[in-house]
Amino acid sequence: GSATEYVEKQGAPIVIKADGLAAGKGVTVAMDVPTAYQAVEDIFNSCSQNLETKVVIEEFMEGEEASFFVLCNGQKLLPIGTAQDHKRVGDGDTGANTGGMGAYSPAPVLTGKIEETVIEEIIKPTLREMERRGEPYQGVLYAGLMIKDEKARLVEYNARFGDPECQPLMMRLGAQVLDLLIATSNGDLDDCRVSWADDHALCVVMASIGYPGKIKKGSVIKGVKNLSNSSSQMCFQAGTT
Repeated sequence: GSATEYVEKQGAPIVIKADGLAAGKGVTVAMDVPTAYQAVEDIFNSCSQNLETKVVIEEFMEGEEASFFVLCNGQKLLPIGTAQDHKRVGDGDTGANTGGMGAYSPAPVLTGKIEETVIEEIIKPTLREMERRGEPYQGVLYAGLMIKDEKARLVEYNARFGDPECQPLMMRLGAQVLDLLIATSNGDLDDCRVSWADDHALCVVMASIGYPGKIKKGSVIKGVKNLSNSSSQMCFQAGTT
């Protein structure tokens, strides 16, 4: 009732989210009102046993989405790279939203200037507030940003590396990542520097036919043995045997 009334008042485009962990698949970007109604209905139907079900409705932000990764320990922070992933299942950004069909790092849209502003206006205030609440944050903080006209807005935070953004990020960081993570857990981030090569990395996801919907399990992936495995090329397995 109240959710659909709100959608009616706001109009489309509008974003409908399941309020809970949904492996990156709980979001519908509704370009028209009927799609939004359907998304709300689907969420409530899929959780019909649970009377506590909530739905989050957000404004539709235009721009380019990019991911910014920071290692944190209390108010100490160390930026460790940017990436951009592609959520839609089909070529040319078409089809259903997925957990990610591929990513590259760095994200050119996230310039050094924007990065500085994001640290000062978004990341640092968050870390200060968490410390103020007696819950200083330690670990990796992934800020999902929407960038338009040289300005960034925060879409979401994740307390993890993004998938598949993590893969190109790790290819670029290489072995130094272990030292950085150990420093994050020991609190010595002040002495850390990330050494970047002037490079870039790209990850392409191969998924079963039907993904992100119903997929047939048990198909065979051929040719994996023929792939090279070096510091510049690697095959990551996920959900395979």
